[in-house]
Amino acid sequence: MELSWIGVALVFGLAAKKLGQAPLLGFLVAGFALSALGVDPGATLDELANVGVLLLLFAIGLKLDIPSLVRPHIFVASLLHTAAMVLIGGALIYVPVMLNVGPFAGLSLTAIAVLGLFTAFSSTLFVIKVLEERENMTALYGRVIIGFLVMQDLVAVGLLAVSKGVIPSPWALGLFALLPLRHVLGRLLDWCGHRELLVLAGLTLTLGGAALFDLVGLKADLGALVAGALVARAPKAKELSDVLLGLKDLLLVGFFLTIGLNGLPALDGVAVAFGLLVILPIKALLFLLLLMAFGLRGRSAMLASQRLTPYSEFGLILAAMAESTGYMDPSWLVTLAVAMGVSLVPLSSLNDHALDLYRGLRQRLKRFERTALIPPERSVAIPNATALVFGMGRVGTNAYDAVRAQVGDTVVAFDVDGDVVAQQQEAGRRVYEESGTDADFWERLRVDRAQVTLVILTMHSHKEHLVAIEQLRLEGFSGFVAATAYFDDDASALREQGADFVFNINRDAGPALASAAMARAGL
Repeated sequence: MELSWIGVALVFGLAAKKLGQAPLLGFLVAGFALSALGVDPGATLDELANVGVLLLLFAIGLKLDIPSLVRPHIFVASLLHTAAMVLIGGALIYVPVMLNVGPFAGLSLTAIAVLGLFTAFSSTLFVIKVLEERENMTALYGRVIIGFLVMQDLVAVGLLAVSKGVIPSPWALGLFALLPLRHVLGRLLDWCGHRELLVLAGLTLTLGGAALFDLVGLKADLGALVAGALVARAPKAKELSDVLLGLKDLLLVGFFLTIGLNGLPALDGVAVAFGLLVILPIKALLFLLLLMAFGLRGRSAMLASQRLTPYSEFGLILAAMAESTGYMDPSWLVTLAVAMGVSLVPLSSLNDHALDLYRGLRQRLKRFERTALIPPERSVAIPNATALVFGMGRVGTNAYDAVRAQVGDTVVAFDVDGDVVAQQQEAGRRVYEESGTDADFWERLRVDRAQVTLVILTMHSHKEHLVAIEQLRLEGFSGFVAATAYFDDDASALREQGADFVFNINRDAGPALASAAMARAGL
């Protein structure tokens, strides 16, 4: 039986990928296909799906930056957006309720409020997946997205906790005693070393936190989130997130399959699902305007709003709660599952073209930018720059040091990770928080392009390299551009885009090592 849903999920996931869509959309369709075939995977899939959701929340906790959540452009803006979308979405849904149209007939105010919340929430699973693939979790717009998602998740978890109808135990106050234990838990992760023990430690923390919160009458989901937050500052947090990534993604396949296995939607349900897509542009525009009103530039606001637009799996969980308490008909859960799946389609299509889209809208968006931007978005003068390095991982750092040995402190570097920037600055390097794909780069950072003769690209994403090279050439940069790649076809694409030199790390590292070794050995 397990082979049936694993195999079907693989087939539909591959089909979605070939069509340029997210594999999880294929998993959702696979669930509908299994439902049509009458497949009953039993309780095993439900358990796997539940662990997958808990691991997702634990992973969010690992990325949680508590001080950032209280900043106005996250805390206030996210609550304003949620409240506004509940009102707007609820008002739009109330119209067919008044007209007694199809599935809307007889919906209670509670059900309308739940549907309003569904339109307000954003897909945590899909957005986190996109950010992880591009390694932009720590970029400014990525941090804003994570903050919004966490705020939405806290609202959802709070509502789910209330929905239990159980007053938390007085022992719940004892959970504050967990705060001093974060150093002990960090030491535990150090003892685990790497690989399988670290995976087991992550699972133990996830399930243990969930069980502990459930024991005192709080939602297990919140327990998993808090468990991740407790070790977010541990030295092993990044490695723990990496080793749990594959397991989390695998188990979340079960979540989307279980949604589809709830049954096939009726024709009127499909019509309602597509009708709910009308609300998406309103949702995206509200994100964009709010973020810019709170001091983000057009680029950051647009990238964040685009990725926050799709409907959320947490909305489905709230709908399931409403269905279980009799506020909504079970058919609504299937309808909302279709709406969530379909809402992913335009985002998947736009993901690879988001930066191109910003270039087209750049001048229009700049009209709406505030004069007083938040500190990371403000202009910075960078004098005496002759060489630029984008991406300060191991390769970028070594490249920076090698260039500095030749040209001195006229080499300047950039990275989207604020923590990396801070560490590099402490080490005495001229590093700034910025992206090589930013169309406003030369203008915002006030670099004299006439002095710059060399640009080195060592970012994580091949797509970002392509966009950065295109942007450099569009801005009239005629200097030498070098980039890194891992595959021959990527290297060819970078040369076609305008790179003067491409270092294929997988292919060229060996010969470079041999050449240096032979020179040292006098061969």
